[in-house]
Amino acid sequence: MLTELKNKIDRLISLYEAANSEKEVAIKEKAEQAAIINEKNNKINELNKRLEMLQLVNAFKSVSIDKQEAKQKIERIVREIEKCIAMLNN
Repeated sequence: MLTELKNKIDRLISLYEAANSEKEVAIKEKAEQAAIINEKNNKINELNKRLEMLQLVNAFKSVSIDKQEAKQKIERIVREIEKCIAMLNN
């Protein structure tokens, strides 16, 4: 009976160590994934800023555009950026 109890304790310790090892691996992977996500979010933000600037430049490049049309284009750009940000937050 004592030997059986010792074997069960040893098995329980072994299972605990394996679970703890898996937990450590998962924590490291989570940190790596968070870093990748952060890097990608920064890149998205940078590209969104560049896109906004290019769209603004193009919006004002045309001589025939009036103020109302330019304002509508800017509002449309802002809405697109807000949609992108909302997607990132989900």
